[in-house]
Amino acid sequence: MAILVTGGAGYIGSHTVVELINENYDVVIVDDYSNAKPEVLNRIKELTGKEVPFHEVNITDKEALRPVFEQHDLEAVIHFAGFKAVGESVAQPLKYYSNNIHGTIVLMELMNEYDVKKMVFSSSATVYGMNNEAPFTEDMPLSTTNPYGTTKMYIEQIIQDQFVADNRWSAALLRYFNPIGAHVSGRIGEDPNDIPNNLMPFITQVAVGKRDKLSVFGNDYDTHDGTGVRDYIHVVDLAKGHIRALEKVLETEGVEAYNLGTGTGYSVLDVVKAFESANDVEIPYDIVDRRPGDIGTSYASSAKAKAELNWEAKLGLEDMCRDSWNWQKNNPNGYEA
Repeated sequence: MAILVTGGAGYIGSHTVVELINENYDVVIVDDYSNAKPEVLNRIKELTGKEVPFHEVNITDKEALRPVFEQHDLEAVIHFAGFKAVGESVAQPLKYYSNNIHGTIVLMELMNEYDVKKMVFSSSATVYGMNNEAPFTEDMPLSTTNPYGTTKMYIEQIIQDQFVADNRWSAALLRYFNPIGAHVSGRIGEDPNDIPNNLMPFITQVAVGKRDKLSVFGNDYDTHDGTGVRDYIHVVDLAKGHIRALEKVLETEGVEAYNLGTGTGYSVLDVVKAFESANDVEIPYDIVDRRPGDIGTSYASSAKAKAELNWEAKLGLEDMCRDSWNWQKNNPNGYEA
């Protein structure tokens, strides 16, 4: 039986596929390349020695997605597919609600139809909103500051409601914080379309000369240096967290939320300095206005994931900075030749 990975050609999805194959899972990938490149499939094969069955499908298209369920004996779904840029979601909320929520409903309808009722869902720390104090714990009340976060919060509720309707469902809602880093080989990594929305690919593109300087969004937050504080987690640690969650989901029924983070907050300027130190590269930057919907401080308590999934992050900020730069300097144009 196989694990369906939606968005499996994307940044986190591709690293998770590699780790799944390393742990002897059969994998099927669905992706529409809206935020991914076809070359990643070649890199996955290079790293694992396995050719992964792939379907180029947007999950909002039910009849295009149906053959995936008909052609493969699926055991569970790891669901990454969705738009993910906070700023864009504020500017284009309907795009996010239509794609992220409708796409998940279509996916779950087919999961019901084909009796595949095990899911690991890619949620987000954005569901903790602005009214909770870090470190965030899974039992805190949820709220959001932007449409992207709202889609994640709504989908969590949809999955919980589906379990109430059918107790054979089992799902892990993985609320992760700020993934950075890349595979240690430097063969797969984050390759955003257009201007990066996340900090590390912006830093690496400055380092490799694709951009003149980094834009730091706000220096008037209530933090030690005024810049936003986040819990940065190595993407490989994050990928392994999905496999531990999958193991739990395959053995149980019910819906549980888990934070995946390091439990340590670093400011934007902390990350810049760590990158410069780890790689001996200077990163010029400008302070610009805050982004709509951003909060000042966000970091996790991952005690529940450690206790129930036997998972904790192993890699530190220096590893994240080193592996991010190793990916970018060896792939200055990402997956494009």
